[in-house]
Amino acid sequence: MAQRSPVATDVAQVFDDLGAVADRVRKRAEAELESAESAEALPAADARSARLARAAREARGEALLDGARGLEKLAQDPGTQLTPAEEFGLEAIVLLEGRPALLVQGGDFGTPPAQWTVLDAQRAAIRDSIARVGRVEVTGHPDFDWVGTGFLVGPGLVMTNRHVALEFARGIAGAWTFISGRASSVDLVREAGSADRLEFTVTEVVGIHDADDVDLALLRVEPRDDGALPSPLRIAAVAPDDVIGRQVYVVGYPAWDGRRNEPEPMRRIFMDLYNVKRLQPGRTTASADPAVVLRHDCSTLGGNSGSPVFDLATHRVLGLHFGGRYGVGNFAVPAWRLVDDPLTAGAGINFDDALVDD
Repeated sequence: MAQRSPVATDVAQVFDDLGAVADRVRKRAEAELESAESAEALPAADARSARLARAAREARGEALLDGARGLEKLAQDPGTQLTPAEEFGLEAIVLLEGRPALLVQGGDFGTPPAQWTVLDAQRAAIRDSIARVGRVEVTGHPDFDWVGTGFLVGPGLVMTNRHVALEFARGIAGAWTFISGRASSVDLVREAGSADRLEFTVTEVVGIHDADDVDLALLRVEPRDDGALPSPLRIAAVAPDDVIGRQVYVVGYPAWDGRRNEPEPMRRIFMDLYNVKRLQPGRTTASADPAVVLRHDCSTLGGNSGSPVFDLATHRVLGLHFGGRYGVGNFAVPAWRLVDDPLTAGAGINFDDALVDD
């Protein structure tokens, strides 16, 4: 099968029983198509958005039907040749069923697909993780009002990517300061359909890493009004014995990213709803050297820059997501690589040196 998915994971590596998945997806596709056909007429002001929503459901339903046919073929003969439409549909299935991006609302996530019912058993711990991840806002920028994701790693300390922080900060002789006219904050909410905010002002740029392969920045934040910061996340100071193939999840704010991803697959999974908090499960994947770069196949987009990569078994942060390439996969700075880093030394990061599998 052609490798076109942003997660760069073959369908046989995602699903154990292709026939069972095909049956389940076919039912979902029929429900999508039925929903699109039975949508009631809306007031004129909402007519255009209603038409777009129906069109998106129809397109997704048709793609899923094509994908179900492709799964049925592969279940019979793994080496069979698929049509372009079937390959297109398989990509949608991987993104919707195998590597979903679940909306976070009210600090919780919706019902996961059958492939990820394990998330339900870990719901309480995942909610705790979700509450410690926020959107990095910026004011005074000519192009953006937010620039990525960040997460709490110590008392009043947020970790994000270097390329995120450089949108509002600069360094001279090792001293970091805000670009004139720009300021930043971190909002721990920014959920779909909610006007709620929980913002913390970035008062200091602790540091921005200067190494090309450590896309890292640390920010000091303070509560606004009477708000209080949650306790920091636990950051893995040692690597698990089985780094590759672990179930993980990312929490962040995927944004439209037409430069790096194909538009149609993004529309199918995100339904044109971007810039809000999502839970994105997946697995760690093969890496030339996991001590240098941690790879994973969660369905991330550009706004996920600075997202934490959590271990599903322990909810420790295994890595700092910094990017990916369409059809190749995603990359993160391994958390344990940062333990002896000059930038993190003495910063107060909540490193946890217990075995990851305790």
